[in-house]
Amino acid sequence: MIENTNFLANTYSRMPVTFVKGEGVWLWDDNGKKYLDMASGIAVCSLGHCHPAISKVVSDQLALLVHTSNLYWTLPQMELAMALCERSFAEQVFFCNSGTESVESALKLAKRRGNSLNGPDCYQIVCLENSFHGRTMGALSATCQPVYQRGFEPLVPGMTPVPAENKRALSLAVGSRTAAVILEPIQGEGGVRPVSDEYLRFARQLCDEFGALLIFDEVQVGIGRTGSFFAYEQTSVVPDVLCIAKALGNGLPIGAMLASKEVMSFLPQGSHASTFGGNPVVCQAAKEVVKLVSEPVFLAHVKETGQYLNSRLNEFAIKHPWLAQDVRGRGLIQAMELKQSDSGLAARLMTEGVMALVGHGKILRLVPPLVISKEHIDLFMEKLELVLK
Repeated sequence: MIENTNFLANTYSRMPVTFVKGEGVWLWDDNGKKYLDMASGIAVCSLGHCHPAISKVVSDQLALLVHTSNLYWTLPQMELAMALCERSFAEQVFFCNSGTESVESALKLAKRRGNSLNGPDCYQIVCLENSFHGRTMGALSATCQPVYQRGFEPLVPGMTPVPAENKRALSLAVGSRTAAVILEPIQGEGGVRPVSDEYLRFARQLCDEFGALLIFDEVQVGIGRTGSFFAYEQTSVVPDVLCIAKALGNGLPIGAMLASKEVMSFLPQGSHASTFGGNPVVCQAAKEVVKLVSEPVFLAHVKETGQYLNSRLNEFAIKHPWLAQDVRGRGLIQAMELKQSDSGLAARLMTEGVMALVGHGKILRLVPPLVISKEHIDLFMEKLELVLK
């Protein structure tokens, strides 16, 4: 490991490991040690590390065209936009570079639409407590977790947090000044907490009643993670705006905001932009991701292995009730909540050759590459049993 780390801003609490190679579900550090990756770059490398098909299309595109800016058309961007629209309710796509930029774009769209239709007082954004939408000021203001907002006040005005699953609180919050309701169909960073269909339907009903947009943030749970291409496909609700990123580029930086033509028309020419958004190289990678993840056999594999991971975690919780108190998730986003805080769990797993995410001191969040096998899951459970006992 390189000893002098002083040249990097100290904004991350990094693990003491330097990775130099990845392949499939495996990572290798600079000492040659091999690790099972149960985090996939925080739900990013869903097709595994260095997937040969992704590497090939990226390499080929690098030899053709890297960047032109969005003052011009490029084929990879147009083809990717068409592929995403064909797979969703949407008719148009705005490309950016990350999940937080996708959310920021959706918030700007909602506010501009609210202003245009109902006047300057229609700028309220209703969001859920325990949510996570990103780190830029708009997305941070909609992230209803004080730990991330502390010290960055004043936040963007007009954000109204409400508790998830509380329909009365939501009905009191949404009104004529509401531009949008934004939520994650499964709260990822907030502890892998699925939002019920009943609550989603109620949010849809309120948005329709007051002419507000319903925005789904699928940055972490979209692109196959739950066993369907988009997470909303497993609910009874279709949003007006969809934010995606992370797994769309399988490691290359890309985000996207999807909507109908009518909704997207409230961002006319000159109202919003992204210099690198929809870059030809990342769009070629994303096109390949969409093609591979869309395969019914692939999505069936995600559902099957997700159910297997969930069952193994539940077996552990039943066997060790003094250690684990809850298991929840959908597809290959799963969590096990511990009875007590265990801040050293991720470090002990790493010592045993497993990379995993532990949030809020006691929630083991598992978002492995979607190509993981049952044998890999068995290996993980063996290591988990070892470090927790």
